[in-house]
Amino acid sequence: MPAFDVIIIGGAVHGASAAYHLAADPGFSGRILLIEKDPSFATAASALSAASIRQQFSDPTNIAISLYGIRFLREIGDRLAVEGSRPAVSLVEGGYLFLASAAGRGVLEANHALQTSLGADVALLDPEALAARFPFLALDDIAAGSYGLTGEGWFDGWGLMQAFRAKARSLGVEVETATVESIVEEGGRVTGVRLADGGFRAAGHVIVAAGTGATALLAPLGIALPVEARKRCIFTFACREKLPGFPMLIDPSGTYCRPEGELFLCGAAPDPDDDPTATDFEVDYALFEERIWPVLAARVPAFEAIRPGRAWAGHYDMNLFDYNAIVGPVPGFANLLVANGFSGHGLQQAPAVGRGLAELVARGAYETLDLSPLGFERILAGRPLLEKNIV
Repeated sequence: MPAFDVIIIGGAVHGASAAYHLAADPGFSGRILLIEKDPSFATAASALSAASIRQQFSDPTNIAISLYGIRFLREIGDRLAVEGSRPAVSLVEGGYLFLASAAGRGVLEANHALQTSLGADVALLDPEALAARFPFLALDDIAAGSYGLTGEGWFDGWGLMQAFRAKARSLGVEVETATVESIVEEGGRVTGVRLADGGFRAAGHVIVAAGTGATALLAPLGIALPVEARKRCIFTFACREKLPGFPMLIDPSGTYCRPEGELFLCGAAPDPDDDPTATDFEVDYALFEERIWPVLAARVPAFEAIRPGRAWAGHYDMNLFDYNAIVGPVPGFANLLVANGFSGHGLQQAPAVGRGLAELVARGAYETLDLSPLGFERILAGRPLLEKNIV
């Protein structure tokens, strides 16, 4: 018998969520090992993300995932309490505000119809309604806006990750600090993992939630994961003028901005032809000075006079196939699962993805929410999942 029924590679938010959901599943009673190479999580996306949640996607599965995610965040004190200690993640339901020009209004309207049909609390606003609600915005080029009235906002991503980890440990999940060198397989089944120090841990199932490291781990098994590290920078600044009710603003250019305490936090994806594989964590200050700030100052006149604050860079596990998560069984292996390629949406999707992985292991199928549209099969079939609302 394997030493562990399940080994999870990667102890950040997705690995920890899977560990918790599996340990909490009444149909599962096996041993779980959560392996993490760096318990400081200094470069983990879970720690460096802007940590936001929205239902304003264009794909039904992504919408359903975040509808569960917001319920989980609202109830986290009850769900993940340990010996009377109730975690908090400072959830602020400040809403996402997607702005659209005349050319983009039709997409916004179609997305809104789908989102509301699935239960998302989203309002479609014309320029007059936008000006009344957000008087600090310049709207001359805007034809419509889509605003999350409830269920969208931002939270403490580090706190969510640590709450998952603490609850998982309290339920008997074992944690080891180690680097997984390889996944060992025999006859179409994985048998365990080999560690960098030469040690071997036998497993009945292996879940790979290793972020940007997953591609290299899976390649020796003949699995071509279309995921690469891409650097994303986050900048903060102070504004002298008070702007009450400021949302997570998504400009038509793709630049985003939201409050962060007394400051503001912002970012934008670099141009596609200037987005190489990430190899460092150096901040691209020119991105802020030459692209982000000019856009924000034009959209929010109060931002013409700001005081820049600290900035940092992190790595997305970017799914270059279709920019959506890859979740579930790996074809050709009876007991190998993956959670990867979140492309910047990982924190908000962690509760539902962890629950889905636990159901696959404990019950052999998805039961509460079908995540099969995010399965690896679509990669092999060349069938991308098209999501219009990528930020």
